[in-house]
Amino acid sequence: RVMMSILYPNAGSLHQHLHPPLTNLVLHQTVERIHVGKKYGDIPRGIFVVRGENVVLLGEIDLEKESDTPLQQVSIEEILEEQRVEQQAKQESEKLKVQALKERGLSVPRADTLDEY
Repeated sequence: RVMMSILYPNAGSLHQHLHPPLTNLVLHQTVERIHVGKKYGDIPRGIFVVRGENVVLLGEIDLEKESDTPLQQVSIEEILEEQRVEQQAKQESEKLKVQALKERGLSVPRADTLDEY
């Protein structure tokens, strides 16, 4: 059986009080799917234990519909390289944007210096 889970970070104690106790999930034969453009690669990850408070949605994937997607499956090495190139391009674009703002007298706080609240 093929399963999919969509996770989100813990929303804090308010989330825990609004919902009944949740069950943890143990997923086996899991696969991490990385998408870059119209390509994807699957990386076998094995067993995952997911805390119930982090689960938003869990459902079965329709394998027939999945095979009809316009995406091209590539090797793990190729998708990781595509991902690296894409992330590098985003970083370069962000640097150019920050530089342009600085030239206009504006500043943009770095993401790692922002409060989470």
